[in-house]
Amino acid sequence: MDMDDTSPRREIKSFVRRIGRMTEGQKRAITDLWPRYGLDYTGTLRDLASVFGNPNPVVLEIGFGNGEALFAAAKADPARNYVGIEVHEPGVGRLLKQADDAGLGNLRVSRHDAVEVLRSEISPAALAELRLYFPDPWHKARHHKRRIVQPGFVELVASRLQPGGLFHLATDWEAYAEHMFDVLDASPSFRNELGPRQSAPRPDWRIETHFQKRGERLGHGVWDLLYRRC
Repeated sequence: MDMDDTSPRREIKSFVRRIGRMTEGQKRAITDLWPRYGLDYTGTLRDLASVFGNPNPVVLEIGFGNGEALFAAAKADPARNYVGIEVHEPGVGRLLKQADDAGLGNLRVSRHDAVEVLRSEISPAALAELRLYFPDPWHKARHHKRRIVQPGFVELVASRLQPGGLFHLATDWEAYAEHMFDVLDASPSFRNELGPRQSAPRPDWRIETHFQKRGERLGHGVWDLLYRRC
């Protein structure tokens, strides 16, 4: 059946909401700790200084998985505030429990689509840094349109970063790294800290996670890309 051009179009999602097995501890963490750490999606701009109770710089991580890297970063860097976005609930529950056990006050979590959160809830120039670690590479050519790193997304990120703010990407798929270089180097809003199409050694603030170690055992390389907002 032909589709009328005026018919509403569903926006392509860059993620698949995976249904994973949750432990009882993870379920309790979401139930008990969400009021403290959770950010329910409202679709309106947030005052992040009010959320955290201080005006410290804010780092946002998209797709934090099991929260391993985000927890380590927030714990090691109490002078900055951290917001993590993840739709995989077992990972959210795990992170909330870790944060509570460590008594972290500089961490908040969203369980909503990251693009919608950036677009509707993060004010322009509100972020000091945005991190995107090991996003789904969508290997098949017909799925490349689902990759989150696209020109429109990159300009959205640029608008939410402060001038001089850092966009830190990491991937263990060389083809996706090349795609990231293509998109970021073409953007007038960013410059690569090391020069065009150059990756960096893993920075100290990104720990080597269990996920990365598994990829390296399988023979995957790892590319860290550091781009500054112009």
